[in-house]
Amino acid sequence: QVHLEESGGGSVQAGGSLSLSCALSKFTYSSYCLAWFRQTPGKKRETVAGINDRGTTSYADFVKGRFTIALDNSKNTLLLQMNSLKPEDTAMYYCAADEGPLPGVSCLGMATMLGRFADRGQGTQVTVSS
Repeated sequence: QVHLEESGGGSVQAGGSLSLSCALSKFTYSSYCLAWFRQTPGKKRETVAGINDRGTTSYADFVKGRFTIALDNSKNTLLLQMNSLKPEDTAMYYCAADEGPLPGVSCLGMATMLGRFADRGQGTQVTVSS
């Protein structure tokens, strides 16, 4: 089973930046999707961004142009660079992994369809104050 561990969350003022990292271990998928989800108590889990094993990225409309997902293969680390943060970005952020993507679907689309991936970390809290 894939092990994922997030780090890098914290508190920042609106307009600021944070970088999240997700350390991957026991990773055995040959074709895969990696994604960042976020969730706030009482709200539906949202898919933020996804990346597949070929490096193709996909983003939710509400983060396009502000967030960047990347995979550092040399360090087995999934990254999420978050710029121009807004108070509505406040949430628990999770990284997740699964075999994929589904045919004809981006990793973001697959994550949105499924609502979750097979493997997920414990999450890291991001708080953006106005």
